[in-house]
Amino acid sequence: MSDSLRTAHTGELPPRTLDAIRAMLDAAFDGDFGDEDWDHGLGGVHAWVRDERGVAAHGSVIMRRVAHAGRSHRVGYVEAVAVRPDRRRQGLGGRVMAALEEVIDGAYAFGALSASEDGVELYRGRGWQLWNGRIEAYGPDGVVHLPDEEDSTYLRPSLGRLLPAAEDGALAFDWRDGDVL
Repeated sequence: MSDSLRTAHTGELPPRTLDAIRAMLDAAFDGDFGDEDWDHGLGGVHAWVRDERGVAAHGSVIMRRVAHAGRSHRVGYVEAVAVRPDRRRQGLGGRVMAALEEVIDGAYAFGALSASEDGVELYRGRGWQLWNGRIEAYGPDGVVHLPDEEDSTYLRPSLGRLLPAAEDGALAFDWRDGDVL
């Protein structure tokens, strides 16, 4: 069996597929992938690679609202990107990201993600750009500054669109439980 790339919305995936994706993510993140992390990756489009052992790589893109310079943008936010340890450095992460970027190009103003140290090389190599401005979120008690996210938030323009400019103000993300970004 050769590797096969698939895409589908969360609502189209049977429980056994979701369970297999979650199990791979748990293993790939070495136990540092919690229920809130899983929840963040649901409700959008998943891209995953299957091989003879099961799910080898995964990522999803979900919709988030981001305010910037007086406008609210519909953003494709990339979540739950991982490659099974035995398949790393074989191009699977790039295949998953290419599928997610196609979704972003067709449906969103721009793409955003919070990169781990391990993921930075993949995202930069694909043209994602580090946001050099302030990061905030609309929290239950008002706007919250997220300085820890300011060195790991990457953006990617959709086809034919420009990215927000840091000098025009902060990116303010919608609130969610767990890690906001």
